[in-house]
Amino acid sequence: MGKRAFVTGVTGQDGAYLARHLLHKGYAVAGLVARRATPTDWRLRELAIVDDVEIIGGDMTDLQSLCGALAHAKPDEVYNLAAQSFVGASWAQPQHTAQVNAIGALNLLDALRMNCPHARFYQASTSEMFGLVQASSQDESTPFYPRSPYGIAKLAAHWFTVNYRESHGLHASSGILFNHESPLRGIEFVTRKVTDAVARIKLGKQKELRLGNIDARRDWGFAGDYVDAMWRMLQQPAPGDYVVATGVTTTVRDMCKIAFDLVGLDYKAHVVIDPAFLRPAEVEVLLGNPAKAARELGWTPSTPVDKLIAMMVDADLRRVARE
Repeated sequence: MGKRAFVTGVTGQDGAYLARHLLHKGYAVAGLVARRATPTDWRLRELAIVDDVEIIGGDMTDLQSLCGALAHAKPDEVYNLAAQSFVGASWAQPQHTAQVNAIGALNLLDALRMNCPHARFYQASTSEMFGLVQASSQDESTPFYPRSPYGIAKLAAHWFTVNYRESHGLHASSGILFNHESPLRGIEFVTRKVTDAVARIKLGKQKELRLGNIDARRDWGFAGDYVDAMWRMLQQPAPGDYVVATGVTTTVRDMCKIAFDLVGLDYKAHVVIDPAFLRPAEVEVLLGNPAKAARELGWTPSTPVDKLIAMMVDADLRRVARE
């Protein structure tokens, strides 16, 4: 029989791509989903895998429900992708962000320790932990300086993972992922906000795009590439922490130019700077150094940012045209 995987946040962007990746490798995949009135499985439907993933109801803030989910799933590998994942919302919802992102990870680690300590564990860490960067490019040894409640909560989860690895002998790894996007990205994230607006402006359904700091620089990759790095981490004989990135930065301004150029429009005629979208504490630049991932995992990104943005614009043009 093939391996069994348990994925929290399975209906999110990364969870959906990871589930497809694992299914293609012959895994049985179960995913944790918080029960809500509004269906959240559209990404699984987009990837045509909704009938192949077993959905288990649960709550990251409820240890008992996590213990029950793991006892039912009996996984060989556990991937913790559940989070309040929007950095901007974390200032308005700091307690909720801390409960889900930090305490939720602790609950899952404890449930793992008690129910299936031999299962391998992946924690979704983030480049936002670097925040006010202490080096021109960030690798596994760069000091952390988070600048948002989101980054702080994720850093706590990161250190809980290290602690359970060292204290309880769990095969627990963290992927410090830099920004990774796709056609499945939530509309609140700047890349999807841009590509959706480009489609709407091109099709005459919108006139302008309001953004905040368009000179912020990010290291953007394709989520479909990055889930392969997650899987590779749990195939290693020993656990560890890995930066997953492209090693190339692009400004929000240049990303806008790429997206508008694809449909024959000038971004300067449509982008409006709105102070309402400026963050209380901005992270100006994030640039990852994925040398360790290349060396130890054999992983390298395969999708450059222009190809990624083209993929997203094409998908949003199709979506908007169907509306």
